Amino acid sequence: MMIWLNGSEHEVPADATVAGVVASLQANADGRGVAVAVAGEVVPRADWLRTRLVEGAKVEVVSAVQGG
Repeated sequence: MMIWLNGSEHEVPADATVAGVVASLQANADGRGVAVAVAGEVVPRADWLRTRLVEGAKVEVVSAVQGG
């Protein structure tokens, strides 16, 4: 199925979850420093495994960056 990920269309498996999308981006495996919103609503890390995505979902994944 197709979703919108950070503004670009991406194909993901039909049973995709937030956790799977984060893992596919090679973000921190434990999710530290990563925030996810689906349809403009922040998804708590504790819900990533059970939050299934639907066709056309708009997902934003952001990572904290250190520096100055």
